[in-house]
Amino acid sequence: MSVREGRRLARSIAVGPHTLTADEPQPISTDTGPTPGELLLAALAACTSMTVRAFADRHAWQLDDVDVVARFDSAGQIVKHVKLAGALDTAQADRLIAVAGRCPVQRLLNNEVSVVTVPTVVPAPRRAGEQPLPQ
Repeated sequence: MSVREGRRLARSIAVGPHTLTADEPQPISTDTGPTPGELLLAALAACTSMTVRAFADRHAWQLDDVDVVARFDSAGQIVKHVKLAGALDTAQADRLIAVAGRCPVQRLLNNEVSVVTVPTVVPAPRRAGEQPLPQ
């Protein structure tokens, strides 16, 4: 996965053969794509939906549709709404909701994730006639 700068704060994200765009809304930037926070919510919602679907399919349960909506509340907490449609009994619905809370992205977010930043600084090329700085 790599990220390249675009116009203003817009970013082009390459994930294998796929390209996504992230940006910030106007007036901060040009609003050409979702914000990084929205992409995080999308990852959580997509992972939740996929996990619930895979579990229901594996058990041959009659899940017609699973909709997931994720948002940040005013305190910055993530709120996730999971809507299940289908001929499910109470035990099946309860089990699917429990499974929805254990998708890989949510498990990652619920743990304290360590992020290591590896810096690489590339000096600007010298202009013609510039002398190198003394060491």
